Amino acid sequence: MGTTYQRVLLKLSGEALMGELAYGIDPSVVQSIALEVAEVVKAGVEVAIVVGGGNIFRGVKGAAAGMDRATADYIGMIATVMNCLTLQDSLERENVPTRVQSAITMQEVAEPYIRRRAIRHLEKKRVVIFGAGSGNPFFTTDTTAALRAAEIDAEVIFKATKVDGIYDADPKKHPGARRFQSLTYSHVLTHDLQVMDSTAIALCKDNNIPIVVFDLTVSGNVRRAVMGESIGTIVGGSHEVI
Repeated sequence: MGTTYQRVLLKLSGEALMGELAYGIDPSVVQSIALEVAEVVKAGVEVAIVVGGGNIFRGVKGAAAGMDRATADYIGMIATVMNCLTLQDSLERENVPTRVQSAITMQEVAEPYIRRRAIRHLEKKRVVIFGAGSGNPFFTTDTTAALRAAEIDAEVIFKATKVDGIYDADPKKHPGARRFQSLTYSHVLTHDLQVMDSTAIALCKDNNIPIVVFDLTVSGNVRRAVMGESIGTIVGGSHEVI
C-alpha cells in the first residue's frame, strides 16, 4: 500500500481501549488496534503512540473528589503505562518490535524517555509507545502527544476517537450537527472546540504539525488515515473552515 506519511504519531485515549466496557481494558479492542498498526508498520511507516489513562484513572476526577491535583495526575500517568504495556504485548504478538518509554522511571518494565533513543527505534522500524504523559502534573496526554510529535519530527498527529471528526455541536445531542472536513488551529482555539486542549493545539500550531481526528472504531481507519484518505477532520494552519 502506498503511504502519504513516513513518521506519524497516533494518539489513543484510554477510553478507546475500553470498547463497550465500563472500565478497564478490552483485550479484543487492543488486539484490533495492534492489527491495524502492524499493517501500517509493515508498509514502512514509522509509528509512535501516546496512550491516555482515563479508562483506569483520570487525574481531574480524582482532584474533583478531593485528592491533591498533582498526586491525582501522577496516578493517572502511572495508569497510562499499564495501557502501554498491554498495547506492547498485543503488537509483539503481531511480530511488531515495540519499545515502551516512560516519562516516569520504571526501569523494570520500560525504558526512560530519551528523545534520541526514541528516534533511533523509529528509524529501525520499531513502534515506540510513550507512557506516563510528559512526566509532569497539570498537563494532558494530548499535550504530551503534541510535545512528543514535535520532538521526534512526526509529520502528523492522528487523534483516534469514538467520533468521525470535529462537529460544530455534540452529534449525540444534536442530530443536525455539522462535521468539518478541515479547520485552522486558530478556529479551533477561538471557538474552544475541545478537540485537544489549548496547550496541545498551540504546540501543534507553533510547530506546524497537522492533526487528523478520526473514528478508531471503524475497521481499517488507521490504514486509511496514513494513506492520506480524506477521513475525519484535519486541523492545520492553511486549511479553511469547510
